[in-house]
Amino acid sequence: MQENEVKTRPIRVFRCGAVAAAIWVDHRVINDAVVKVHSIRITKNYRQGDEWKRTTTFTTEDLPKVAMVATEAYRFLRLRSEEPAAPVDGRPTTEDTIVNGDTEDHPAGCRTSPPHQGQGPEKEALP
Repeated sequence: MQENEVKTRPIRVFRCGAVAAAIWVDHRVINDAVVKVHSIRITKNYRQGDEWKRTTTFTTEDLPKVAMVATEAYRFLRLRSEEPAAPVDGRPTTEDTIVNGDTEDHPAGCRTSPPHQGQGPEKEALP
């Protein structure tokens, strides 16, 4: 990595067992305004011998966990309000406000933790 490069991290990670959904954000210029574009990467960590690996292939038993982390990622992105924020590079942008209303029960093996403060991604594991 070069000196002026910044390593990006997901803005939020939801986990259920070995399955995780990471939400990434990218800023793009559309109609002369900077907008946030989100993408979601769903992966599963597994161990092969002494080495940890990551895959995007899931077994039948993984599918309920995939559905759970995908649903939580969708809820995180959709249960938000947008308010004007400071311009980025002189262009208008929007910042997100998180609306917390999580009252749903989650399957065993999944946990929810409060939003992460500080460096690195915000991580949530479902209860």
